[in-house]
Amino acid sequence: MFDRLEQLEARFQELGDQLAQPEIQQDREAYQKTAKQHRDLEETVETYRSWKQTQQALEEARLMLAETDPDLRAMAEEEVASLEPRLAQIESALKVLLLPKDPNDDKNVILEIRAGTGGDEASLFAAEIFRMYLRVAEQHRWKVEILSSSESAVGGMKEIIALIEGERVYSQMKYESGVHRVQRVPATETQGRVHTSAITVAVLPEAEEVDVKIEAKDLRVDTFCSSGPGGQSVNTTYSAVRITHLPTNTVVSCQDEKSQIKNREKAMRVLRSRLYEVEMERQHAELARERKQQVGTGDRSEKIRTYNFPQNRLTDHRIGLTLHQLDLIMQGRLQPVIDALIAHAQAEQLKADTAHAA
Repeated sequence: MFDRLEQLEARFQELGDQLAQPEIQQDREAYQKTAKQHRDLEETVETYRSWKQTQQALEEARLMLAETDPDLRAMAEEEVASLEPRLAQIESALKVLLLPKDPNDDKNVILEIRAGTGGDEASLFAAEIFRMYLRVAEQHRWKVEILSSSESAVGGMKEIIALIEGERVYSQMKYESGVHRVQRVPATETQGRVHTSAITVAVLPEAEEVDVKIEAKDLRVDTFCSSGPGGQSVNTTYSAVRITHLPTNTVVSCQDEKSQIKNREKAMRVLRSRLYEVEMERQHAELARERKQQVGTGDRSEKIRTYNFPQNRLTDHRIGLTLHQLDLIMQGRLQPVIDALIAHAQAEQLKADTAHAA
């Protein structure tokens, strides 16, 4: 492990030197690429340097244990007692930092939310979950663009698809995929009975053109008039676009823009990401056969979370986490849940790596 860390530190220094070179600074693309590599290594190298400083301080404190002066010896004992757990803590952090990175973690995401069982109540909850994610995005300074949406008659959302752009969006959002169940008394319920509804959430890493090659001959593009809730006409031109990927029978529609070109661009972004996810799931299934390290299965049909409003309770079933602060979570304070899911995934990955090495 420490040989690897020495190599990373040397590479970090080399990249830092490159960033100071005028020829790199004048080449925008080369500078951005080098700066990203440097930034990616920064946390690991800084943690390793902290480990080296702590290790040196511990060695010096252990040498002082041989002192004849009782005051100096007592000071050394105190120092050793505080430095040993600190060193172990840094070593654990380094093991996590050296875990293989998910290549998608830096990507933007396509977020898809659909109302499931529960009719109007499910559509209202879908809209609330989307607002929750908007608040999460705001906290991270991510940009959200709605690609496609379909409202219900009661002002909820039957379906909404959005692009979220920003720093490491997928790394934070990837565990949100699955079935989200809500338990509460609907506004229309006169007997005060708790109803259960469900929505599905899919978080797809946004695929670049280099990730997924789509042949024009494999696409069927249909245009039609956009329509709003209740079938009213949004505009009378054929601006809405439906794209079918014939080999996989994947269908994507987009009608939010008045321009057919913009709708087509948005639909292609969604299509590319869906096809990329299919390929990633295939690779993931192969990997999972050898190593069980993911949180849940990532299957959208799997119930991952329950939002119980009468008890102000959120339960994430994959890791057995229960928080009685649903009101705050719905306001966008989802980070404790995200952090717990990431920590669990890292612990599982460490366990799998240790077993694999053995």
